[in-house]
Amino acid sequence: MASSPLSSKQLRLDGILRELGPALVAYSGGVDSAYLAWAAHRTLGSRMLAVIADSPSLARFQLQDAVDFAEEQGIPLHIMQTEEMERPEYVRNERDRCFHCKDELFAVMQKLADERGFPSIAYGINVDDQGDFRPGQAAANRHHIATPLLSAGLTKADIRELAHEGGLRIWNKPASACLSSRIEYGRPVTREALTAIERGEEALRNLGFRQFRVRHHGEIARLEIAREELERALNLDMFAEFTRIFKALGFTFVTVDTAGFRSGSMNAARAGEPLVKLAL
Repeated sequence: MASSPLSSKQLRLDGILRELGPALVAYSGGVDSAYLAWAAHRTLGSRMLAVIADSPSLARFQLQDAVDFAEEQGIPLHIMQTEEMERPEYVRNERDRCFHCKDELFAVMQKLADERGFPSIAYGINVDDQGDFRPGQAAANRHHIATPLLSAGLTKADIRELAHEGGLRIWNKPASACLSSRIEYGRPVTREALTAIERGEEALRNLGFRQFRVRHHGEIARLEIAREELERALNLDMFAEFTRIFKALGFTFVTVDTAGFRSGSMNAARAGEPLVKLAL
């Protein structure tokens, strides 16, 4: 049973969702958006619709898992196409790239909301998300998107615990941002780069790694692997496998970042944080 403070937050969330009324929920299949979609469905029933944006920046693995979870939980789901790749500001991949992605997402969702008669749109930002560089929040503000998890005071840890208590298999799902977030700022987002990243990450998953990122630095693929898994990566046999995989994907050099996986490392690098890595 949830602790009293956590129970209070969940009750607050339920109240916020009831007050919000019929709503579209921006859904990616990650823990936050999946829990929000589940909670909204539990509270609003057929008066909610989860909406997932299908684009080249969403890995097929993530899309399928998101669809599977919605089906498992009986959550109504709509898959829509977004065209952020047609926006030059997005393709340029400056630090405001996420703004243009979310601006596209919420514009398309607003059109759908108008067509389907939903007065509100919600997405899964939480308390902890306020501490990172997230220009997508500015797009949410621009479109007047509701933030039920944030309004309820829920942290990432809270959401995982509540998802666990709710019996949701995604409670311990590794965090995963869009594929474009793997490309260093200033390097254009291309379908070819996104495909190389997706195939590289699929290969790491097939090797048994669980939490990782393939960071795209042009000719260099920089592999971030969770520190608890890093020892398994740091041996000559695995180096040879990494080299085989990523050179076949078009990279000239492959590196393993000895600092391990951390969310937002591209933001930190842009701000001047040195990247500690081991060249293979």
